[in-house]
Amino acid sequence: MRLRVVEQGLKLFFQPFCRGFVGLLGAAHFHALLLFSRKFNLRRCRHVAPVQPAEPGGFDSFYGVSRRKGHRYRLTSLRMVHAVLLGTAQDGGRPQPGCTRPCCHELQPHEIRHPVALGLVDDSGQGHLIEATRAMGDQLRLWGHPPLASVALTHAHFGHVDGLGLLGKETMSVRDLPLHASTSMINLLHATPMWSVLVQDGAIKPLPFEGTTSLGPGLSMTAVPVPHRAELSDMHALLFRGPSRSLLFLPDHDTWDETLAHHDEVSIRSWLRSLNVDVALIDGTFWSFDELPSRSQQDVPHPPVLETLERMGERRKGDAELVFIHLNHTNPLHRTESEAHQTVVQNGWCVGEQGMRFTL
Repeated sequence: MRLRVVEQGLKLFFQPFCRGFVGLLGAAHFHALLLFSRKFNLRRCRHVAPVQPAEPGGFDSFYGVSRRKGHRYRLTSLRMVHAVLLGTAQDGGRPQPGCTRPCCHELQPHEIRHPVALGLVDDSGQGHLIEATRAMGDQLRLWGHPPLASVALTHAHFGHVDGLGLLGKETMSVRDLPLHASTSMINLLHATPMWSVLVQDGAIKPLPFEGTTSLGPGLSMTAVPVPHRAELSDMHALLFRGPSRSLLFLPDHDTWDETLAHHDEVSIRSWLRSLNVDVALIDGTFWSFDELPSRSQQDVPHPPVLETLERMGERRKGDAELVFIHLNHTNPLHRTESEAHQTVVQNGWCVGEQGMRFTL
């Protein structure tokens, strides 16, 4: 009897140390992988995650240890600042309404893509949504439903804002949710009845871009103006910085010549270096200039991926990771088996996929 008491006492004494040791092993394993990938600058897409919904609360990506009923120990997650790509398609989505061509008509369910959006989680576990698309419900589910602490908008084109009404009383019924946007975008919110009611009802609280904004612990945002069709508002890329890395979100712009001239830079590479960017999610709307045979691309200007590849060439040591997003439904990059997709990967760059995660 006395021996059993001593044995139980020893178990209770050493349990915390065992838990801490396993947690340290998990942390050491994670950091070893991170350092290895940075040291050797691996030329492949390292962020691809299964395109499937995450479990609620499943938005963390660090290892620790906790108890669970029926099990002695289990690995669990501690928070880490990161971003999740919630949509990769151009405003119309994939399939695009009205398209009966094979690129849309013959799609399987797993090939459907949402309009472009990004979700970030700060060090406290709060979520920050970039763009308000009509697919917000599916995108929040894919993200794992972190508590929503803010929304930010890059510009006013419909695929980036047509889900704003979902924040209102008919659906999510948020209260005093900070909404970061440019002054011209905020003016448009106030001038549009279906959006101004969100402000009047206290659902959203518009906040104009001003320098660098702290979104939450370990996460900041800086708006970077870029030239793009400004029928309704101007356009800003968004630069996010975490404890370790930075990410540029640039879903739309007109041409590289205009964007680089606007920032007094001579090349994409030099511009990204001047911003100290580690990961760049960039406009990949069209693969080439002749992708829309029935329309002039002067009506919908975007730099084609082929031009970006010509300007950048193969990825070099020290380059930011380029990930092409905002893909039009006609873009062959949607198909991983296409020659276009293979060309991007062979040059050391990536094509965005829903569910990609980027640790910041």
